[in-house]
Amino acid sequence: MNRIPISVEGFKRLEKELEDLKKERPAIIQAIKEAREEGDLKENAGYDAARERQGMLEARISHIESRMIRFDVIDLDTLQSDKVIFGSTVTLEDMETKERKTYTLLGPDEADHTKGTISIESPVGRAMLGKQEGDEISVQIPRGRVDYEIVSVSFFGTAGLK
Repeated sequence: MNRIPISVEGFKRLEKELEDLKKERPAIIQAIKEAREEGDLKENAGYDAARERQGMLEARISHIESRMIRFDVIDLDTLQSDKVIFGSTVTLEDMETKERKTYTLLGPDEADHTKGTISIESPVGRAMLGKQEGDEISVQIPRGRVDYEIVSVSFFGTAGLK
């Protein structure tokens, strides 16, 4: 069974989400019950919506629970390396456009590129792992192959998360 890296903060967020989802169950069950009492279920939009909501809720609960046992919880505040590893904050420079991007590498369950974090399992994340400042990487992305130089590798711990 493959372990999935996750920060302490990411793990706590998922625990909270799971707790909140489980608290929603009674309300959904009640909504299904009330919709059933309205009569014919074939044309009962309220019933269909409540059942769909229940299915989505249970799927998310199941997904989180199945991954929780595989998580390798890592304290970002304890990490340090001269190489790119989980928890690193890396600045890349596109060698063609000279555009710079900075990412913190996290696990797939907490990465969010809109917040400056990417998964270590993403193409860019995989290409960076084990590299260090000054190294060049080449990544196949939807718009084609892009070459980057690793400008810096830092560790900010939890303070680096936005």
